[in-house]
Amino acid sequence: MTAEYTLNEYLIPEQPFYAAQNNEIELFEAAYKNGIPVLLKGPTGCGKTRFMEHMAWRLKRPLITVSCHDDLTAADLVGRYLIVGGETRWADGPLSRAVRGGGICYLDEIVEARKDTTVVIHPLADDRRVLPIEKTGELLQATGDFCLAISYNPGYQSVLKDLKQSTRQRFVSIEFDYPTATLETDIITSESGLDHEMAARLVKFAGMTRNLKGSGLEEGASTRLLVHAGKLMVTGVDPRSSCRGAISETLTDDPDMLKAINELSASLF
Repeated sequence: MTAEYTLNEYLIPEQPFYAAQNNEIELFEAAYKNGIPVLLKGPTGCGKTRFMEHMAWRLKRPLITVSCHDDLTAADLVGRYLIVGGETRWADGPLSRAVRGGGICYLDEIVEARKDTTVVIHPLADDRRVLPIEKTGELLQATGDFCLAISYNPGYQSVLKDLKQSTRQRFVSIEFDYPTATLETDIITSESGLDHEMAARLVKFAGMTRNLKGSGLEEGASTRLLVHAGKLMVTGVDPRSSCRGAISETLTDDPDMLKAINELSASLF
């Protein structure tokens, strides 16, 4: 069984809907052809993960996504020895599998991972394009099909959770933001089936919440949340309840801020 075959489960069979905002598709394709890793940065729910799914489908490469968190170790990415049937066997982690099989490894919210974990990707993210596996003594050489992509939300940067320059300067960076009102309306109608007029109202409501960022909210309503609200409305939930459940209650637990956001919703629906 070849490595390529084992990655078939990670192929994207159908084209995911993605509406380009700028030249991000062209930029990613050029980076991929040149073997340059890619860094996606932008707010939560603005389409970074969907973009990666679209590019994996477009390039016809398997996509292995890892959601990074505080407990993510280097072994979680590279692999570890396991006892199977009384025997000790090596099991590749997602990063090793992607390197062996020529897939795309996408490390989502990379700053959430431990600092010692991010160092593992450095040899893959420069001209060497290798992955050392200390426990087995292997030095995996990435093929031209392999691609490393990472993402993070600059809005959550802090002294403790920041992306070091030694990591950043290995990547081509693509900045994402919420789409224009027209494009975001089209996305909501396409993804949820909501009519254009109601979708436009949702986009206006989102703009109001985004204006509250830094004034009581860490983030405004993302495009993802607007799609969720649209789906609830299409299912028959009234607009105000949809906005409260999918947006307001998701954004904050503060009673005063909840009241303010719900009043904004009431002004539109």
